[in-house]
Amino acid sequence: MIIYNVTINIDDSVHNEWLEWMKSEHIPQVLATGKFKEARLTKVLVEEEQGGVTYSIQFRALSRQALDDYYNNDAEALRNESSKKFADKMLAFRTELEIIDEYTVNFKE
Repeated sequence: MIIYNVTINIDDSVHNEWLEWMKSEHIPQVLATGKFKEARLTKVLVEEEQGGVTYSIQFRALSRQALDDYYNNDAEALRNESSKKFADKMLAFRTELEIIDEYTVNFKE
């Protein structure tokens, strides 16, 4: 399984607007492409020297092919939309993660 991870540092001046847009518009639009099983929005708990707040959005791809289809058919338009709205107020980088194995702990009460 592949995770498409987008790490974004957002300037404090647009933080609240950006966060609401991510939750109500952008993440739902990415999921609506049908290429991902789920998304997880997390806040990075490290203070950045340049300021702002950093988030990681992890999209769990249905398959390698689904992620490639996303890159070829959807990514550019969705990235352009965020660039138009927040232009020089955000810095983003993207990585792919491959899940090798998963573990869970079941606690007995």
